[in-house]
Amino acid sequence: MSSNTEIFHADILSTVPETFDSVLNSSILKRAQEFGVASASVHNLHDYAKDRFKHIDDTPYGGGAGMLLQCQPIFDCVESLKEKKEYDEIIYMSADGEQLTQSIANELSLSKNIMIICGHYKGIDQRVRDAFVTREISIGDFVLTGGELPAMILIDSIIRLLPGVMSDIESAMKDSFMEGLLEPPQYTRPAKFRDMDVPAILTGGNHAEIEKWQHEQAIEKTKKLRPDLYNKYIEE
Repeated sequence: MSSNTEIFHADILSTVPETFDSVLNSSILKRAQEFGVASASVHNLHDYAKDRFKHIDDTPYGGGAGMLLQCQPIFDCVESLKEKKEYDEIIYMSADGEQLTQSIANELSLSKNIMIICGHYKGIDQRVRDAFVTREISIGDFVLTGGELPAMILIDSIIRLLPGVMSDIESAMKDSFMEGLLEPPQYTRPAKFRDMDVPAILTGGNHAEIEKWQHEQAIEKTKKLRPDLYNKYIEE
């Protein structure tokens, strides 16, 4: 890593911090930390509880099923972290946030410090969102038990874009959604398998024709599988 490379750091607030162990210590995320271009710290919200039983949730005012994470432990954790550094974004993983896209991952990969708050069960007290959260991000229109899995997806989508993390940066730049299109079909050896052949154009060596074919295939694939993306692509 060059000396002038900014290190991306994520502070993650969670009620179940152990769920991040395997993800942060394997594959691309592990490599990024070993290369010194990224780091992540997981903070256990139970450590900020005031009672001896480490309770950090309670029933919501107004009734209804489920439990909410209380203000106090999250406020104390966030304020403690903010005393040590400034954050480009304080993100709450929420089913009602803006849906995660490649462009959001691209944008956040330029950050230096982000904080990610993971809710649990019914979520968090609204006052946390009002006081600290600068951005709410969802991974889809469905509800999970907590924000840990969405946070892992967000972190992976960001860190893989950092300089030096992926051995083939060109591969990352040609991923689905980078140009508003899905990736074209991909093939590898052998050229023939169980009477199924790799398209001849890919083995012909004419790179200009290959790129043209791949672009056409990407358009057709997007049109078929994601008409919403295709309509946006042709409008632009």
